Order: sequence, then structure tokens, then C-alpha cells
Amino acid sequence: MKLSFSTLGCPGWSWKEIYATAFDFGFDGIEIRGLENEMYIPKFPKFADNNIENIKRIFSGLTKISMLTSGAVIGNPKNVSPFYKEATDYIDLAAKLDVPFIRLMISPQPYPTEADYKFAVETYKKICTYAKDTGVSPLIETNGILAETKKMKQFMKDVNCENGGVLWDIHHPYRFFGESVSETLGNIGEYVKYLHVKDSEKIDTKIEYRMIGYGDMPVSEVISSLKSLGFEGYLSLEWVKRWLPELQEPGIVFSHYLNYMSYMLK
Repeated sequence: MKLSFSTLGCPGWSWKEIYATAFDFGFDGIEIRGLENEMYIPKFPKFADNNIENIKRIFSGLTKISMLTSGAVIGNPKNVSPFYKEATDYIDLAAKLDVPFIRLMISPQPYPTEADYKFAVETYKKICTYAKDTGVSPLIETNGILAETKKMKQFMKDVNCENGGVLWDIHHPYRFFGESVSETLGNIGEYVKYLHVKDSEKIDTKIEYRMIGYGDMPVSEVISSLKSLGFEGYLSLEWVKRWLPELQEPGIVFSHYLNYMSYMLK
């Protein structure tokens, strides 16, 4: 298994600081979800067409770009046009950079919220068809109503696209639907291609994020279960500091994540 971090965790860092830190720490990957003041990565100047070869040279070593994480929402028929364009823009950029995955969501919120399931199925099929010959897999995240993984299992069956897959955010099925690790993997294990890793603690009704190992998420069980399945993909830390500035600083959190997870993987 490989270790990555999302750039959500370091909103104050420059692009150069981000990849230099990843190289220095020895991360396997960087997940791109916003850089500096730009959330729409196809518009980020350093990812323009005239700099693509330079980006590919930067990541020609052991550290790769593990995912381009879009904000595209596919479960709202009233607002799908800009999100479909976002998805295809991200697929195009990922293909140019040899990045294997982009991320999609059924709804913008992690907790269960209203979404049009049938419309999402058809939209996801359309996006997977667009990506078919690009080498890029559009992954649907376990968020919103699809954090209930028996529903995600049905979704993947209804879609039936070979180049699709699931981004398992380990937090959402556990926190919002009370699923065990074995229940989640029993439902979607065959579809999981990438993970978002978080830790947290529930204080009364409020969820408070913690550094890995300081909350009560079953992270060790996730790792042991993935080992038994032979999973070799990315475990990407999603430290949501861009949305919650009061969270601890990324240098401390990223280093701790790498050390903790490397130990657990051994």
C-alpha cells in the first residue's frame, strides 16, 4: 500500500513547498485538491499545457500525483452542466499528467443529503464513457447517500462500468451509518481503488477531527483488512484544514501520518 496526502491539508503552502515536502518526507503520492488560491486545478497556471512536461519531470521519481480531486457533484440534475464540464476537464488534465484517478461525488456534503440516485447513475456512466480510453478512472466517493455502502454496491452494479471505482472515505460509512469495516468491505471491497483516511472523535453530537491514532476510527482494522484483500493502492490523508483553519499545522500532521501509517503497514 502507498501513502499520500491531500492538499486540503496545507492551504497556506505554495506548490513548490507541497511537492518538496512530499519528496523530503518520502510520501508515495500527492492528492491535488486545491493549490494556493485556486480550487479548480485545470485553471492553476503551473498546470497549463505549456508546463505539463515540466510537471511530469518533477514527478518522474518515486513520488507521484495520486489523484486530481474534483468538486464535481453528479446527483443534482438542476446543476449538472458545470459539474460535467469540471469532471471532463479533470479527466483531460489527469490524462495529460498520467494521473490514474479523479474524484466525483453524488452530493457536496459528506453526510446523507438529498440527491437524485437515478440521475447520478446515468451521469456517472456518461463520465466513465468519456474517460474510457484515457487511462483515467473516475472514482465515486462514499459520501452523502452513497456513504451507506449497500447503496453504493447497488450503484456500482447499476452503473456497470469497467473503468469506474469507489473512493472509500473510511470516515463517512463509519460515522454516518455506523458500519463496521467488515460490513463496508463486504459491500464494496471489490470496487475500492483508493482511500481517504481520517481520524475523529464524536463529542456529544459534534465530530472533532484528530491526528491519526488520536481518535477512535478503526484505522488499524482498515489496514489489516486491506492487507488480507491484497490492496496495493493509495491511503491518502484528508486533513481538512482548508475548511477548518483551526486544525493543527500540516507539517506536524503529515509527518505523524507517515510515521504512524508506515509502522502500521509493517
